[in-house]
Amino acid sequence: MIPAISLSNTTVPTNLTVTSGPNNPKTHRRTTSTHPTPPNSTLKSLAKSGKLEDALRLIESWPSKFPAASEPDAEAYSLLLHACISRRSLEHGQRLYLQLLLSRDRSKHNLLNNPTLKSKLITLYSVCGRLDEACSVFLDGLEDGKEVPESVWVAMAIGYSRNGLSEQALLLYCEMLSRCVWPGNFAFSMALKACFDIFDLRVGRAVHGQIVKSSEKPDQVVNNALLRLYAECGCPGDALKVFETMPIRNVVSWNSLIASFASRDQVFDALAAFRKMQGEGMGFSWVTLTTILSVCTRVTALHSGKEIHAQIVKSANRPDIPVLNSLLDMYAKCGEVDYCRRLFDKMQGKDLTSRNTMLTGYAVNGFIEEALALFDAMVQSGLKPDGVSFIALLSGCSHAGLIDEGRRLFNEMKSEYGVSPTIEHYACLVDILGRAGDIKEALEVVETMPKKPSCSIWGSLLNSCRLHGNVSLGKLVAYQLFELEPNNPGNYVMLSNIYANAGIWDGVESIRELMEEKGIKKEAGCSWIQIRNRIHTFVAGGSFEFRNSAEFEKVWSELTEALEENGYTPNTSVVLHDVNDEMKASWVCGHSERLATTFALINTSDGVPIRITKNLRVCVDCHSWMKLVSKITERVIILRDTNRFHHFKGGACSCKDYW
Repeated sequence: MIPAISLSNTTVPTNLTVTSGPNNPKTHRRTTSTHPTPPNSTLKSLAKSGKLEDALRLIESWPSKFPAASEPDAEAYSLLLHACISRRSLEHGQRLYLQLLLSRDRSKHNLLNNPTLKSKLITLYSVCGRLDEACSVFLDGLEDGKEVPESVWVAMAIGYSRNGLSEQALLLYCEMLSRCVWPGNFAFSMALKACFDIFDLRVGRAVHGQIVKSSEKPDQVVNNALLRLYAECGCPGDALKVFETMPIRNVVSWNSLIASFASRDQVFDALAAFRKMQGEGMGFSWVTLTTILSVCTRVTALHSGKEIHAQIVKSANRPDIPVLNSLLDMYAKCGEVDYCRRLFDKMQGKDLTSRNTMLTGYAVNGFIEEALALFDAMVQSGLKPDGVSFIALLSGCSHAGLIDEGRRLFNEMKSEYGVSPTIEHYACLVDILGRAGDIKEALEVVETMPKKPSCSIWGSLLNSCRLHGNVSLGKLVAYQLFELEPNNPGNYVMLSNIYANAGIWDGVESIRELMEEKGIKKEAGCSWIQIRNRIHTFVAGGSFEFRNSAEFEKVWSELTEALEENGYTPNTSVVLHDVNDEMKASWVCGHSERLATTFALINTSDGVPIRITKNLRVCVDCHSWMKLVSKITERVIILRDTNRFHHFKGGACSCKDYW
């Protein structure tokens, strides 16, 4: 239905500039005509310069002042519609549509049948969020059985997709096929985008089959859409096949491939693809760098992250805020907090995400005082914190054992800052109380909170039971988690650890049998370390080739001797198996972070910090071992486990042995 439009009286210009032909000596002379006939070029000029109001007034004055034969042509209307779309000017677009309807009534030519004009009208209404009007334009003539070309169908389908209705877009695509309108690249790219928007791989593969059968070769846009479909839907193998068969690849193609690897945690493949992309001279976009920086962050690949930072600095274009925020996150999660802060201070146009990234960086690295100071400065500057800000602060308080500060922040969230606590905030509060040994109060929070406790909350409570040896409550919480997360091995291992610490070996055996019965396997301890451009992986109890090498035996022997002189003896209580102490000591020495540290001592120069990432929580004995190694070797060792960072220096750790 066309909305009612009030047309104001318009003044018709009495003097128009007319450019004379080459035989007229009075070129550039202003003349007056009784019945001037403004050329379409005047209208087109107004459209190109964005003077929509002047153009519309000229069109609206046309019927009464100018001959019907001189009405605007399709090209002029198309330029005007394009200008309306660019400026999202719904008012001018509606007035233009009305003139097209009036023109149809008073002349033999129906410009609304023009596919270009119809498509642009549909696009205008859809970008302005007026899908009802877009549908009205689309259906005009369709119900009469008139043939509608592909471009109009696709314009309407894109309108649906643009407004979050990708399923309707695909249904319209199917309707187009049923009317024997054969799709081309324009339709294919639209359909593929709708598929990856709603993760419909089945329909996406069907569209891929149509592309293969089509007589029209897929263009770059279609190939990129196919690549993204498989990347978004978790099919990296298919994405790689599409990528390898593409005749031409651009930055978008490489971005999709890298994102595909990154989304599946194939971080090494993602880094390799980025290096190959650079080797082929493809260049990059800010999207490329944002994606690859997140990959560097996951494996603490500081060397690669610094290379990307150098490329950003050398770029002729100014980086956008999301790229700089990703850079901040990379430095923070590689343990380079000082460098992160310097970058933060130099940033122009910092947003709330920038500040939250800095807060989180301080919190996970154990610098809670600095985080609180930054938070205070942020509030004083007038910037309102959000839920992420408080998650960073509360988690930092938990790691630092600041119980009173954590309670205060939690209570002030709503009252002072208007931020309602979420499940994540309650999980942080439970962790703060439980880590400090106040398990009774932590349990009261769980029982009285207004929302149903999540797995993260029960997990925090279970970890507190492990830390403080509460077997009875730990068993109850663990079985609650077994129901919520039946296939999460961490919950079974946690309860097994609680039993083992209490010497309840039959309980350990029952958990092991339960895991075997359900086919659940304990995650192996792994550590990663980057030496120059290569990332090396170590598995607990593995890496036999390295451990049998002469270099390893030499350095390990020297370390063991020096450690014994400093009073170190293995704490075999961390080995939660009923075996003799000699076997326990052997297992402890094979933990992955020790292997990574030894490898770094062999392959890096004196004084170079050692950075290690571990997929599990560091054990108590490895924590003690690393403190002494940092003292003996005079090396800074930065270990990132699943909970936080540990900065070992001179025999001490930044966590102050509270983690």
